[in-house]
Amino acid sequence: MPIAHDPLVFIVSGPSGSGKSTLVQKLLEVPGTVFSISCTTRPRRSAEKQGEWYNFVSDAEFDRMVERGEFLEHACVFGRHKYGTPLRVLDRARAAGKDLVLEIDVQGATQVRDRLELSVAIFILPPSFAVLEKRIRDRAQDSDDDIARRLERARQEMQLYTGYDYVLVNDDLERAGREVQAIAIAERCRRVVNEKKIRSILESFGG
Repeated sequence: MPIAHDPLVFIVSGPSGSGKSTLVQKLLEVPGTVFSISCTTRPRRSAEKQGEWYNFVSDAEFDRMVERGEFLEHACVFGRHKYGTPLRVLDRARAAGKDLVLEIDVQGATQVRDRLELSVAIFILPPSFAVLEKRIRDRAQDSDDDIARRLERARQEMQLYTGYDYVLVNDDLERAGREVQAIAIAERCRRVVNEKKIRSILESFGG
């Protein structure tokens, strides 16, 4: 069922290992939401499928998309791989009457916030540095050098939480999942989101 307001864009950011992908899944359980599939130049991992969480493209194709102005936001992460949100995913969400959920880094979040008024930024914090490091190491997906880069980037990203509307500490997944869903429901009730619907109702009263 289509949402009864102009589509919102929910931005979810946080350091690698904060659990943001899991909380994005919780957010997508809210009816009327759709996930934004990003483009990336990083290599596809063995368990990943093209077009599920990412569309994997070459550096040359990514650069051509940038030149053609096809991204809502884009960034180079860890100084190595490029990530971007195609504008077409926003157009598709609008056409379907659904709110769009983006899992993007702090660079991309700033770009989206600058371009879209109806955006809601949510930052996910781990309970501590030690827990974050353990989560990353337990995944067994990265080399020691990659882990060191992720941890250093986490230190930097943690300082940018003030640019977000909401901050969730992911120390209890069940509670954090309820909180992220509550944010989506509450944001849909904001006056600025429902202005068109409100005016229509007022007109029916002769107002």
